[in-house]
Amino acid sequence: MSILRRLVLMVLPFLVFSCSQRDFDSVAEGQKLLRRDAEWADLATAGKDIDKIVSYWSDDAVVIFPGQPVIEAPDGKLAYVRGTDDLTMPGPNGTPITTHLRGVAVWRMEPDGQWRCVVDISNEEPRPGPKS
Repeated sequence: MSILRRLVLMVLPFLVFSCSQRDFDSVAEGQKLLRRDAEWADLATAGKDIDKIVSYWSDDAVVIFPGQPVIEAPDGKLAYVRGTDDLTMPGPNGTPITTHLRGVAVWRMEPDGQWRCVVDISNEEPRPGPKS
């Protein structure tokens, strides 16, 4: 993932929030979302009401569980891309350090017919463990 792309991803939320409607209370909505997420996690942990648990997903949700195939409602509006990348930048002493990344990007078809990324997640690949 390029440094420019990361910079854009860091600046974009500030631009979106600065141009958004002033009557949107991001703090209140954030708290409401965290409460809803905790409620969902509690239901999922209990595992008793499957219909209620599933009701938290949108009709077009894409669900990716470890080791399982992707579950989605294919309506042509959401897609995801998995990939790997190498990010090289100067280390503390100026020597280049390369980080091996893996990631998932979620894309949405916008009304203007263009795909736009709505979620971009990357993290460092795990280092190989000791051989047994």
